[in-house]
Amino acid sequence: MSIFQNARFYTTVNHMKDLPATRAEVAFVGRSNAGKSSAINTLANRTRLAYVSKTPGRTQHINFFELGEECFLVDLPGYGYAEVPEAVRAHWVELLGRYLQTRQSLIGLLLIMDARHPLKELDRRMLDFFRETGRPVHILLSKADKLSRQEQAKVLALVKRELADYPAVSVQMFSSLKKAGVDQVEQVVKGWFDALPPVDEPPQEL
Repeated sequence: MSIFQNARFYTTVNHMKDLPATRAEVAFVGRSNAGKSSAINTLANRTRLAYVSKTPGRTQHINFFELGEECFLVDLPGYGYAEVPEAVRAHWVELLGRYLQTRQSLIGLLLIMDARHPLKELDRRMLDFFRETGRPVHILLSKADKLSRQEQAKVLALVKRELADYPAVSVQMFSSLKKAGVDQVEQVVKGWFDALPPVDEPPQEL
């Protein structure tokens, strides 16, 4: 069974002090119009687990989705679009930055990019920023259904070539509409969780 199938909403936070205690987290991040919420819904095989807004940039908090065994998916605020007051934007930037740099239970990052417009400046900045943690990044080139097979192959090869100096980064094509690439994402994320130390078992009664 898919590791995402039992995902359920757990909590939403707007300040670092309110982050829940967790064993491990995999976070989704990306530009506000890259299809992040759609990717989460597709992976969980649900229609509205993560809110999909007609106006990009509406995810203003950090949203946690429980998978079981103290493991979570985390939906981070989108970057690069939202028309919000500067004070709110500044708060997002600080919250996102501090979470990515200091969250001990964060074991990997799923970075969503529109396959038609990959590796924008903010995407590159995100990769460079997170690179300092030494943790893995898996890139989903979303909306792949908008490209032909030939175009997909060309874009995938281009992105892999551009990221050759990032050993902890992997990349794949993904389509929420066609549900294409789901198995590959599951395999990557399952590998991250499987590499965790086992949960301590309660002592046996004598």
